[in-house]
Amino acid sequence: MGNGETRVRGLAARAGGWSARHRWAAVGIWVLFVVLAMGLGSAAGRVDVADSDQLKGETHTAARIIEDAGIEEPAAETVLIQSRDGGVKATDPEFRAAVTAVVEAVDATGEVTDITTPYDTKTISEDGRSALVQFDMRGESDTAGERIEPVLKAVEDVQQKHESLRIEEIGGASMMKTFDDAFGDDFQKAEYSAVPVALGILLIAFGALVAALLPVLLAITAIMATMGLMGLVSHVMPMSETANSVMLLVGLAVGVDYCLFYLRREREEREAGRDAQTALRVAAATSGRAIIVSGVTVCVAMAGMLFTGLAEFEAMGLASLMVVAVAMVGSVTVLPALLSLLGGRVEKGRIPFLRRRRRQGNGSGESQFWTAVLRGVLARPVVSVVVAAGALLAIAAPAVGMKTQNLTLDQEFGDSLPIVQTYNRVNEAFPGGSEPAEVVVKADDINAPEVRSALADFREQAVGSGASRGPVEIKLDDAENVAFVYVPLVGGSDLDKAGASLDKLRDQVRPDTLGKVDGVQAPITGGVAMSKDFNDQLVGSVVPVFVFVVVFAFLLMLLSFRSLTIAVTSIVLNLLSVGAAYGILVAVFQHGWGASLVGAEGVGAVVSWLPLFLFVILFGLSMDYHVFVVSRIREARLRGRTTRDAITHGVVTTAGVVTSAAVIMVAVFAIFGTLSMQSMKQMGVGLAAAVLIDATIIRGVLLPAVMALLGERNWYLPKWLHRLPDLTHDESAEAVAQPQPQPPAVEGERVGV
Repeated sequence: MGNGETRVRGLAARAGGWSARHRWAAVGIWVLFVVLAMGLGSAAGRVDVADSDQLKGETHTAARIIEDAGIEEPAAETVLIQSRDGGVKATDPEFRAAVTAVVEAVDATGEVTDITTPYDTKTISEDGRSALVQFDMRGESDTAGERIEPVLKAVEDVQQKHESLRIEEIGGASMMKTFDDAFGDDFQKAEYSAVPVALGILLIAFGALVAALLPVLLAITAIMATMGLMGLVSHVMPMSETANSVMLLVGLAVGVDYCLFYLRREREEREAGRDAQTALRVAAATSGRAIIVSGVTVCVAMAGMLFTGLAEFEAMGLASLMVVAVAMVGSVTVLPALLSLLGGRVEKGRIPFLRRRRRQGNGSGESQFWTAVLRGVLARPVVSVVVAAGALLAIAAPAVGMKTQNLTLDQEFGDSLPIVQTYNRVNEAFPGGSEPAEVVVKADDINAPEVRSALADFREQAVGSGASRGPVEIKLDDAENVAFVYVPLVGGSDLDKAGASLDKLRDQVRPDTLGKVDGVQAPITGGVAMSKDFNDQLVGSVVPVFVFVVVFAFLLMLLSFRSLTIAVTSIVLNLLSVGAAYGILVAVFQHGWGASLVGAEGVGAVVSWLPLFLFVILFGLSMDYHVFVVSRIREARLRGRTTRDAITHGVVTTAGVVTSAAVIMVAVFAIFGTLSMQSMKQMGVGLAAAVLIDATIIRGVLLPAVMALLGERNWYLPKWLHRLPDLTHDESAEAVAQPQPQPPAVEGERVGV
């Protein structure tokens, strides 16, 4: 490439060659792209997913009615007043005095409105020892947490004057403030610590500061560019903060991985005696191609989230897809240019101890540990397959009984926060009172006699059917002809029982009352309804997402490696890896086996969004390793080695890269396992465990053992598939490294396997 005498096939090889020859132009174009993307994105602003668009179904209809009516639902707050020893009842003077004191104290702050006492709303528990004072925060509900402090202080002052009673506040605003105070910095700390962790591991892997900085630099610039692009794209498909966090994680993982693959191959070729220019050409034609195949496969996997119909998932999928595409393009363009510019200076900032250790190595890029492991695997491939596959199937077995649900407050945070204890006490005294079902009733005339009668019947039958123990509260908005009916559900924080109560309201009570009035809409929303609707929609999207990701990944493997066997084994091994991750999640977080080891506890369920999220993310990321290892095996086979020798060469020469990449991913994901939120722990542990299994048991044992058993059948492609497009663009390292003055007429022809 450098002298123009050799023409190579493949987009990655050509892109790397052009960038190496026009290095300043390549770097300048990349910098310009990042700056423009950030500038345009900042100017355009970001549009986030609206609450009304989060879900489909009834919760969407209810949110749309409220939004169209221009009604801003205030943040509702509740003060629990409860006898500590049961000696004081709600009818006693001391209890009444405390209620009055709470009402006067919160009213005096000037931050609340619509204060109601338990004696007016009948919010007194059956045993008479608990009661609720309820009110709304003034102003917008989204910012109520910023104004709740004086109200919380007022309630605390009343508590100090009534020691025989328990006086505690809970609600949307108070929970918002509590969580922001306790966990608001958790995500930022995790995100910010991910970069130093990755850099530290890369320093160990490369032993040089400049070489370690390159992957991190590429990942950060890819993330910055994608943030800008997210702002532009959000005007077509809204984004979210969750999508931003997922994009950062995925961007850091693939950005570092791709750079690591490229840089390690370039280094390996130089250590083998090639000059810098030739080493760069070889890396571009080999690792560069693997990066493109891997990147496209990951993009396809991420695109699977677009089929869920859930706005949050669609945002995460699109954001992840974009950052992978940007990182892939950067790896095969600006990275060769930077390596060409730096030359030998890429080894600057050497760490002495690591340098000595490298000199003591074999210098071939082969891992002595994996060489020993592989020797045993290839000596007894049948035993290796049976033992490894059996172990993974055993780990995956608990996934058969997986139960998913949106976690309740006490499941999400345990007893780590006082407000969680308040939540549990309110639910115990008033089942469902902390998260009632909300019926949004829209009519042409909300005060019409038949509508008022239907509302009264609904309230009566909600209790009579056993779905609620009451009290059922009705609020009218005469101007917009909308009514809000709040129904505490029997079952409380037990989502299974509360879900059964919700079904009674939707399938029995509503049709018999509000459903008989023409022109009336009465969708039922609320926390339990949102959880149920989310789960139902998620379950409905599993099959199309699964089919899309598996089928397209299979086709990409088939076209990229021209082997039906490789395509099938790729899918099977990846599914086995995902299954093992599911099994670990269920065992640890649903059953509680070994949960204390990761600072968690068994909560009886896996958070509902995680299985599909894990499937898409893991299926995409595990392809990084698979494509890289199999590409190296195929390259060795094309150079004339036997299949068994090619397997040995491919696995041991990529083991160091795969291990370094896996350690970075595991470390970054494990950071999220340290957060206080149970859902984040589940995500972090699930991802970290799956990547660890994938990089060791799958790629180090199962893959070589299966390929050894298959032998030459690894390269099997039926004749009727020969007409498929050929995306292999195979180049041997020697062909790229040694330009021929007069290329033969068949230059660039792929070596057959």
